[in-house]
Amino acid sequence: MKKILVIGCPGAGKSTFARRLRDETGLPLYHLDMIWHKPDKTNISREGFDEKLSEILDKDEWIIDGNYDRTLEVRFKRCDTVFLLDLPTEVCLQGVRNRIGKKRDDMPWVEDELDEEFKTWILDFPKKTLPHTYELIEKYRDKNVIVFKSHNEIDNYRIREEK
Repeated sequence: MKKILVIGCPGAGKSTFARRLRDETGLPLYHLDMIWHKPDKTNISREGFDEKLSEILDKDEWIIDGNYDRTLEVRFKRCDTVFLLDLPTEVCLQGVRNRIGKKRDDMPWVEDELDEEFKTWILDFPKKTLPHTYELIEKYRDKNVIVFKSHNEIDNYRIREEK
């Protein structure tokens, strides 16, 4: 495990799990939200995002936390391991609610509410985003893929040294 994707619905615990992976492996961690979003709640350009992502993908080792479906296949092609947090929608919504008002190292601002557009995106995630993710898992069968269906599975996962 040298090039790792951590993907899944917002609120599933991707960033928390990615930090744990970083701490246990020593691999550098990149949060896509920190690249895409500016502190003033605007975004960088698609071209700027793609350029920064390309710089990360060219490195020998990385953990990339985030979905960004538009660039997911590019990241799939370059990774060796995928962790998909496929948790129930209600669990993800609660995860987002729990982080409101808290400073995070994976987002350049403090969320002060669960806005309706973001809530709708989470509610639609299983129907609109997850099918494409599973298609990529099927397409790139050479990748080591670990799918978590609960926080208990995430908490009990132990990273084993690759031999």
